[in-house]
Amino acid sequence: MSGRPVISTAGLTKRFGRVVAVDHVDLDVPAGVRFGLLGPNGSGKTTLVRMLLGLVHATSGSATVLGEPMPRRASTVLPQVGALVEGPAAWGHLSGRANLRLLDAAGPGGRRRTRRARVADALERVGLGGIDRRPVRAYSLGMRQRLGIAAALLRAPRLLLLDEPTNGLDPRGIHEIRDLLVALNEAGTTVVLSSHLLAEVEVLCTRVGVMDAGRLVLADDLDALRAPTGRIRVRTPDPGAALALLDGRVEAHDGGMLTVRGDDPAELNAMLVGAGVPVDALDRERRTLEEVVLEVTGSGSDRFDGRGPGTGRHA
Repeated sequence: MSGRPVISTAGLTKRFGRVVAVDHVDLDVPAGVRFGLLGPNGSGKTTLVRMLLGLVHATSGSATVLGEPMPRRASTVLPQVGALVEGPAAWGHLSGRANLRLLDAAGPGGRRRTRRARVADALERVGLGGIDRRPVRAYSLGMRQRLGIAAALLRAPRLLLLDEPTNGLDPRGIHEIRDLLVALNEAGTTVVLSSHLLAEVEVLCTRVGVMDAGRLVLADDLDALRAPTGRIRVRTPDPGAALALLDGRVEAHDGGMLTVRGDDPAELNAMLVGAGVPVDALDRERRTLEEVVLEVTGSGSDRFDGRGPGTGRHA
């Protein structure tokens, strides 16, 4: 972990009647990371993000954002935070540019003198620089999502809190937004991404937290979670020769792909090549994020898209 926490919670809990949406969450997000908050739909991710923004008040526990208690110091914190939660909100009869101007004027800390330039810059960064005067109600879902991200970028935030930011985007759009978030992070913005998409978090984030049934069941650096398994994967056009040489060390093989017990790929490669066994590819096997998540969550399903058993109880 690097830097002082920009988000810190202690025993943070939210109940809606008898339903516990967020259950005693202790979370620290260091400054400068790209943090992925993972969990199936209904695991409590969005409620947690809404509490961090002061949109939902906690039943018990505490939260600080940028070193300030929330929601008590919301007027100080929110001008430094860009957020997109539960999809972009907009006045459908107005253009995207007009929407951003109004949002900037209505929000805390908006500066009228620089508003036009900041709106133009935010639209350019999300790929809407050539936007016309058509009303937002005529936008595609992907255009609306880009507009929501542009709204979050209006004031050069120190912290970005984004809930499913690539929803509705095509593959090229997902790639563009991912590149934008990496660039913002490298320039000093801490990015917190809430998502149920394992692959997206694994590609983008440097640190991961996993929510399950309202609880934070895991939080660690991605590199630590994807530790080596103690096996090496080898691809060879002569699997028979490799099997004979590595008798007892091969745990599985499928055609020319072998899974071999071992920690040192260089040593294994030298052994194979020295014995005349050709090697096309060789690398250390690592745990996938999917394996880690399925290990710590208790849904009893191999699905992670919110439609498996046990979902729907938490917001």
